This record gives sequence, C-alpha cells and structure tokens, in this order.
Amino acid sequence: MKHFTKGLILTFLVSTGLMASAHNVTILTAPNADGKITPKTIEATFEKAGFFINDNRDMLPPFIKNFKTVDYDVYNLFTIFKKDSVLALAKKYPTIGLFSPMSMSIYTKKGTKTISVSSLSVAAMAEIMGMPADDADLVAYGKLVQETLKKALPNAKTETVAYEMTKPAGELVSHATLKMEKGADWEEVKDDFEMAFEGELPGNDFIMAGFNDLNYDFEEANFEDFTFYDVYSICNISVIYTVSKLHPEAGAFAPCSLYMYNKKDTNTIEMAFPSVYNWIASLAIEDKSSQEVLVTAQVKMEEILKKLTAGK
Repeated sequence: MKHFTKGLILTFLVSTGLMASAHNVTILTAPNADGKITPKTIEATFEKAGFFINDNRDMLPPFIKNFKTVDYDVYNLFTIFKKDSVLALAKKYPTIGLFSPMSMSIYTKKGTKTISVSSLSVAAMAEIMGMPADDADLVAYGKLVQETLKKALPNAKTETVAYEMTKPAGELVSHATLKMEKGADWEEVKDDFEMAFEGELPGNDFIMAGFNDLNYDFEEANFEDFTFYDVYSICNISVIYTVSKLHPEAGAFAPCSLYMYNKKDTNTIEMAFPSVYNWIASLAIEDKSSQEVLVTAQVKMEEILKKLTAGK
C-alpha cells in the first residue's frame, strides 16, 4: 500500500509539473529551417491563450548599436502575464509582482536552423516569491505557460544543458520599504517617489522596458486590498548582452520585474525585485565578465532604492 501511495504521489507531481526539475530554467528548442516560427507567431499563440503581452522586444538593434557584433539571428526578450491568474495569486501572495510580467528569451543562434525559448520553472518562481510550489493556482498558471509554449513551438524538445546549478551567493530577492508620514497623501508620495525613481534609471545604465498598473486590473475585478500596485520592467543592455553570449537562456530573468505597492490601511510602500544571484546560481555563471556586470547592476539598483528611501 505504501508503494502504491508513493507511486500515485509521483505520478501527480510529474503530471502537474510540481516535481522539481534539475534546473530552474527550461529551454525548449524547435526545428525551424523554414523560418515559420518567429517571435510574432509565438506572441500570437500566447495572445490566443489569453495572455497579456507586455513586450516582445527585438534586442538585436540595441546590441548592434552598443556593441557592434551579435551572436544571434534572433534574440527577443518576451514578457507576458495572464490577468486572471495573477489576480488569483495576488489575493494570497502579494509577491506575485516579481513575475508579473514573467520573462522569456526567444533566440536563434547564428548558423542554426532552430528557435529556442527559455522560461522559469514553477518551482523556481515559487521559491523566489516565497509561496508553496504546490499552490493550485500557481501550478495551473505554470502548466498553461508550458502548454502554450509547446503549441507555439511544434516538435520542440527540452534542451539538456551541460552545467549544474550552484548555491546562491546572496538573497534571492532584494527588498526596500518607504515609510509614509501619518496622514500623508499617498498619491502624492507615490507620484513623487516614482518620478524620482525613474529619474535615477538612465544615469545608472537602466532602462524602463515596461510598466504594469496591476491594481487597475485588481479593481476591475473588485479586489481592493491595495491603494496601488505598480510593476516596473527594468533592463540593463550591458547585462543581457554580456550574459547572453554564453547563456542565451538568461532572458528567463530579463527584464527584471520590480514591484511597488501600498496595502490599504498601511503607511508603507513595499518594493522588491529578484536579485542577480538567481541568474548566477541558476545558470551556473562562472565567467568573470558576466559576474561583474551582474553584481554591478545589483549594487546600483540597491543603491537607488536605499537613496530614495533613506530617512523616510
């Protein structure tokens, strides 16, 4: 009976995608000699499945402009989320903004006739967001993402990578809190803070690749726990260019989602973003140039948030 029960549990874990995979990042690669699969056809498949497309950004022009050479015929950063899935999870876990949108990279290496898409596993996202990996809503969300990817990439196979994940050298998530004075106008505080935050980005080599007002969708669905819930998609061209040379699948982490929210009847604005230690550990990044550019970006973003929340 014990063996039978264990078998049922194993079957359930495998069928629902809860079994921890060997790697946090999954790479699906499909044959594409005729070039019929493109970032646009992948986008269309996700739209048909009910996903909201934040961006499907062709990175080759900025790569060429800034670095002159590229190693890919296709390299797109693809960011998406599904509004009803995010709403269901937000009611239980306000950290859902760390992956709203979730990121993927779509790429074709020069000289190949394939197209690949990288994405994060449910287990990896759950660990970073601090939620149970067997949460039914999260499992269903992750399952739909993988099913949609397989529809978008006919005959795709999961790639086997040569590296093994390492232990993270730092915290998986970086947090910051802005305290508001009692009786303060939260809209004014929010607007001033976000204007200052956006002003800090260009001088620190960041760009705002997208923006989601999640609370707009929440209120449309009569979920009113927040006064506001914004998510910035932040990108650093040097980071993704450098890391993608050896790890094109790094787009599963880029752009980075940074949330800012205020829960009703509280006087704080909570902020967080997934740290670069997720990249380094999940992709077993060992080359010095990639590590340096990642850690530099991490320190810069932490310093921006520390500066803007200091003494407040």
